[in-house]
Amino acid sequence: MTGGYPYSVLMSVYAGESAVNLRQSIDSVFAQEFPPDDFVLVIDGPVPPALEETVNSYPKVRTVRLSENMGLGAALNEGLKSTRYDIVARMDSDDVALPSRMGKEYAKIQSGLDIVSSAVLEFEGDTSNITGRRDLPVTQEDIISFSRKRNPFNHPSVMYRKEAVTAAGGYTSDYPLFEDYDLWIRMLQNGARAANIEEPLLLMRTDEGMFLRRGGKRYGRIMLDFHRHLLDTGWTSRKIYLTGAVPHYIVCVMPEPVRRLVYRRLHRKR
Repeated sequence: MTGGYPYSVLMSVYAGESAVNLRQSIDSVFAQEFPPDDFVLVIDGPVPPALEETVNSYPKVRTVRLSENMGLGAALNEGLKSTRYDIVARMDSDDVALPSRMGKEYAKIQSGLDIVSSAVLEFEGDTSNITGRRDLPVTQEDIISFSRKRNPFNHPSVMYRKEAVTAAGGYTSDYPLFEDYDLWIRMLQNGARAANIEEPLLLMRTDEGMFLRRGGKRYGRIMLDFHRHLLDTGWTSRKIYLTGAVPHYIVCVMPEPVRRLVYRRLHRKR
């Protein structure tokens, strides 16, 4: 792949993804005002023919194939090894990058940062059906403070320096479903320079399955274990744990319809 700008895009796809969603996501990358010179797609285990056909229709996309499904964190670690540039933009296989996303994030990274993400707009079904918005603090100080309670970056819209990710140990499987949050904390502890862009630069797909994945006793237990780890390492305080993680656990074990209402209130469309 040549003719783009000097950064890599890193995406992972697995058998459960829709070929239509994958195509829409990849197309949004190639439609960027500041398109990449390198696109790495990790195929996380065997995928059905429709996905294979979609992947094969993009000769500019380089693939890394895993013989079995390893999960997002492990897949991204493998893909990261194959990226050609130190600056890497994450992209999920069902989201849609707005045309100015990569250029604006690249400029931020070039200003001396190690990681940046942006606000995102949530949608259901069609990209015109915007249902919510996720905003985050924008300065280093506020990002660190926010990270003690909640994830300080929107993973699907992150751009980072591979060197900083590797120095922090990369993605791990210590806290399943919280691999990205865990990585960001380790990067911040390691001195990574960070910022968020206030402008929404990505459309994030949501569906009913998302609310099921982000709830239940198992999810709640993993979340508590992760925040207990942050407490044990001194990143958070007991007060923050009790006022942040514990209420979050209560939301996790609520019936799905109630959890959906709480989530919608937090990320309601503005």
